[in-house]
Amino acid sequence: MNEFSLICRILGSLFNRAPNDPVLQPLFTLIREGKLQPVWPLEQDDLLKTLQNNCDQPALEADYQVLFGGEQPAVSPYGSQWENGPREEDVRAFLQQRGMPLTDAPADHFGMLLLATSWLEDQSQEDEYLAQFTLFDEYLLPWCGAFLGKTEAHARTPFYRTLASIARGAIQAMYEELAEQQDPEPAE
Repeated sequence: MNEFSLICRILGSLFNRAPNDPVLQPLFTLIREGKLQPVWPLEQDDLLKTLQNNCDQPALEADYQVLFGGEQPAVSPYGSQWENGPREEDVRAFLQQRGMPLTDAPADHFGMLLLATSWLEDQSQEDEYLAQFTLFDEYLLPWCGAFLGKTEAHARTPFYRTLASIARGAIQAMYEELAEQQDPEPAE
């Protein structure tokens, strides 16, 4: 797994699953023990340290449920609920065209889009960067800034405020990398 895929998989999982989900427990162990910083490819050590120091599981679970859970979440994690966000069926069709296996869960969830980016990267098709660029450009970037800003504003724990900040920086860095691959410098 390369750095791009690692970032998307970790951030996607943390946004897509509630903190008490057993699948996340090994990741939370890495965060609590400070073992994520050495493998994190971006210079975000201070932010990762904030995550490490704010991993109280009951508080995180409560915050996650208020932010993203239930019928009336404080912050909808679904792009189709945001101005400029994609329609769920458009995201689903795009990912299915790329061969990604999907469940019945909405495909326009913020965390799911990051996980889909990781999946596209891991497929290593010749044009995977183009698919990733399209996913970012059409289905994620038009609404993720508003989503992350509202997450920061409504989070009750430093963990989710910090996670939103980490995601903002990571998405920007990854998009710039994809854009460079999309428009390489002309040879002189």
